Amino acid sequence: MGYSSLQNTTGRIDWVDYAKGVCIIFVVMMHSTLGVEKAAGSIGWMHYVMQFAQPFRMPDFFLISGLFLASVINRPWPRYFDRKVIHFFYFYVLWMTIQFVLKTPTWLGEGQTPVEIGQNFLLAFVQPFGTLWFIYILPVFFVLTRLLERFDWRIVFVAAAALEILPVHTGAVIIDELAARYIYFFAGYKLAPSIFRLAAWAMDNSLKAMFALLAWALFNGALVFTKIADWVPVPHDMLGLAAPEYWAGYPGISLLLGGLGAIAVILFSALLSRFSVTGFLRYLGAHSIVIYLAFFFPMAVSRIILLKFAPSLDIGTVSLIVTISGVLGAMMLFWATQLIGYGKFLFSRPNWALTDRNEAKQARPALQAAE
Repeated sequence: MGYSSLQNTTGRIDWVDYAKGVCIIFVVMMHSTLGVEKAAGSIGWMHYVMQFAQPFRMPDFFLISGLFLASVINRPWPRYFDRKVIHFFYFYVLWMTIQFVLKTPTWLGEGQTPVEIGQNFLLAFVQPFGTLWFIYILPVFFVLTRLLERFDWRIVFVAAAALEILPVHTGAVIIDELAARYIYFFAGYKLAPSIFRLAAWAMDNSLKAMFALLAWALFNGALVFTKIADWVPVPHDMLGLAAPEYWAGYPGISLLLGGLGAIAVILFSALLSRFSVTGFLRYLGAHSIVIYLAFFFPMAVSRIILLKFAPSLDIGTVSLIVTISGVLGAMMLFWATQLIGYGKFLFSRPNWALTDRNEAKQARPALQAAE
């Protein structure tokens, strides 16, 4: 089963959108659950779901983001830079500004001065702000990967893996996240043919794929929920950094679980893509960047309302409802812009923001999934 046979009538590959749909839900779940638990001062059952997904949530997102890079990496630099740098920079600046505007009244109420808020706004151009760090660092990965094309990919792969294992904690988001995540992005780029073959195998061998997923779930869960014994030496601790509490965070094991988890999401997504009833996940995945950009506001509003007016609900249920609200709220905003015809610039890069003249002449919609 080749690439073309995996594509649907729109030219998209279903299981890829399913994978992005799964990952974006886990991303919203993490922020929703942590926000609810911080506000409530206690944890709920959703905390353990979030903890189970922690090893593979972002690794799979980055792996999928690098999956189709081979088809565009040799484009002329102006077009490549427009689609892989300016594209994400536009959305980052736009939504960073929106978040600052919405949060400024709260910050002023907490005692921050307008000057301090302005300084934080400028700082966000070099230190990614809040939930938007993913689309900030993607252009860095795209440019870095193209610059590294002159080197043997196996050397780059080993170096990226070593960076993930090493305890890189500088406080600079770009450096720390590059060290922790680049291996998965690069793996998605270089191992794409094998990844597509794996997805095709899962579709043709459903029972074997389900047994593989069960074995992975037991292995992942065991390491995620098992604490490291006091007598076990931890390199992070030796360097004076915070040592991981559970085995899932141990150097080397985190890389293993990230890779295995990414494979598991691929298998799971390939299996789900066979059932039309799960099509909503494909739709969410195809619009994952919409959810990523806009979920913060409905998430925050629903959290405040539920904690204030529904105190009898347990924290886990509140976290689940807030997660659903974040996802659906973002999509409702997107649907509204499509229905009324105003505000499309929130999710589609307008022609004036295109730096490649050939792209501007074609005047085609600029909204892309974070691939």
